[in-house]
Amino acid sequence: MNEEKYVTDLARKAVEEYIVSGSEVEVEEGELPDILKQKAGVFVTLKKKGDLRGCMGTFRPVQKNAAYEIISNAMTAAENDPRFPEVEKEELKEIKISVDILSEPEKVNSISELDPREYGILVKGGHQTGLLLPDLEGIETADKQLKIAKRKAGLREDAEVEIYRFKVRRFEENE
Repeated sequence: MNEEKYVTDLARKAVEEYIVSGSEVEVEEGELPDILKQKAGVFVTLKKKGDLRGCMGTFRPVQKNAAYEIISNAMTAAENDPRFPEVEKEELKEIKISVDILSEPEKVNSISELDPREYGILVKGGHQTGLLLPDLEGIETADKQLKIAKRKAGLREDAEVEIYRFKVRRFEENE
């Protein structure tokens, strides 16, 4: 079984089934690749003509395994990303989907332990959190990554925060 194709096909089926019929896609648990049988945080990103069209995720798993995490986050990215209107049926063929499966986060003590190409980050300041996936266009330095994550959390640039880093396995649909 092609693991990459299975992961992106599952996300695509979840989006299409939900947008077309309003229902949740079913999975055959016995057929899942090993990576989807585990619990993991997952982000699903939708792009249209190269531009962000929706992205939702869970930093810590809330479903019984990564497959259900993908289904839930794919539907939410298509319908409930507050930055965008709901995806329309007519757009489905133009949308490319990627799925990031997150590693367990680890606390870091210094910005020198960060690398925005290799690690995503989560910052926590009080009850506020901000997350940034790794290897994003235009984010070349750990300092810039940290500033953006703080801004996403609604924190000032000079706010004291706990910093966690994580890796992702990125699965992307073929063109």
